[in-house]
Amino acid sequence: MAPHSTSNPTPDPHATTLSYDFHPPAPKPESPHHSFLLHRSLLLPPDTVTHASGTTLTLSPTRTIIDACGGAAVSCIGHANDEVLAATIAQMRSVSYVHTGAYTTAAAESLASIILNKNPYDLEKALFVSSGSEAVDAAMKLARQYFFETGRPERRNFVARKQSYHGNTIGAMSLSSNLPRKVPYEPLLLTNVSHVSPAYAYQYQLAEESEEQYVARLAEELDGEFRRLGPESVIAFVAEPIVGATSGCVPAPAGYFRAVREICDRYGILLVLDEVMCGMGRSGSYFAFEQEGVVPDILTIGKGLGGGYAPIAGVLVSRKVVDRLRDGTGMFNHGQTYQAHPLSCASALAVQKIIKRDGLVARCRSMGQFLEGELREALEGRKHVGNIRGRGLFWAVEFVQNKETKRSFEPRLEFGHRVQKKAFDLGVAIYPGAGTVDGVRGDHVLIAPPYTITETELRKIVEVVREAYDVVERSTMLY
Repeated sequence: MAPHSTSNPTPDPHATTLSYDFHPPAPKPESPHHSFLLHRSLLLPPDTVTHASGTTLTLSPTRTIIDACGGAAVSCIGHANDEVLAATIAQMRSVSYVHTGAYTTAAAESLASIILNKNPYDLEKALFVSSGSEAVDAAMKLARQYFFETGRPERRNFVARKQSYHGNTIGAMSLSSNLPRKVPYEPLLLTNVSHVSPAYAYQYQLAEESEEQYVARLAEELDGEFRRLGPESVIAFVAEPIVGATSGCVPAPAGYFRAVREICDRYGILLVLDEVMCGMGRSGSYFAFEQEGVVPDILTIGKGLGGGYAPIAGVLVSRKVVDRLRDGTGMFNHGQTYQAHPLSCASALAVQKIIKRDGLVARCRSMGQFLEGELREALEGRKHVGNIRGRGLFWAVEFVQNKETKRSFEPRLEFGHRVQKKAFDLGVAIYPGAGTVDGVRGDHVLIAPPYTITETELRKIVEVVREAYDVVERSTMLY
């Protein structure tokens, strides 16, 4: 059979170039603000920070902003700390990178030690990764391997809570219940994750319920979900001790986590607590779980670990889980290129030394009490301020259209975002939240300044938040 004919001539082997019929379109002219960086929004370019020091961000030679949220509760000791910078540079001069499959460094070993040495909670090992999402994924794998090592491969399910957030990787997003972030990716998410009600008393405790009755109802729901799945099929229950940005600094009612711990123990289910946002001193105790009277089997940590000086998060593992691996394969079947990265560990070690040496956890607790008082005095009587809540230097203000019914504003009004934007215009950066109540409705703003914040700075922050709120309240009356 003759070969398929073509109208294209045979290329000249001596030609230096080939011509093609395809002509790429001419590039579009670039705007003066064109960026090759893929920002979170393609429509609203972010402000450029030219300098950061202490609690101040400089956006231009003449404009400065008080960083009252630490980015996302990250900058726990402020910006441009000379000790941290010196420690990071010293580490870079000695060892900038090694692969943890074969090597370790003093920075990584010392960081694990300063967190875990002589801790009274039976947390034995630390694993360091580059983000909270990676930490949560690693925790999920570790929890699964715990049961695999014991010959119980039927354990495959995770239970988490609605209005929670655990990260943006596929595993962590599957655990999360931040609905707007999940919508495009629903077909990709894990099917072995289910969710129970949030421990969110302001919106979900019934008027006729006492706090004890509310806790009992939540505990019964969790127990019922374990029984529905078959307790022998459940790996872990995963929860934030204080829910972060998704619903805005929501602490659980008293006794909730003790009830959760008892139910998990009854069925041999692991308790995984996610303290990526609320831990490492942020809530007024080094670990947030200390205030709940329980100890997790696996704990994730993050933002306040390194204070934003380098990408780092971690997983802390109880002796119970470590012993199971030690008696089995003797390894955690997981690894990442930048695991326990020397520069990140050196930066975080310097941050943790400063926190411990300067008593910043206790300071966070006392300054948090001051912040609470200022917020309540300035805002509690306002028409649309429904709830002021938090611990340590981790506080949120939830806005509602009707304080008696706790009915939220229509999402289109973007009440919380407008408060945040106006506060920014007035020189203070706070963190906005929408979908607070159920993923669709609800508004809040979050305040999480460095542990080194002063009373004068806190007064200024609250003054600006009050002024921003007043402007938005007046404008909302026009809708």
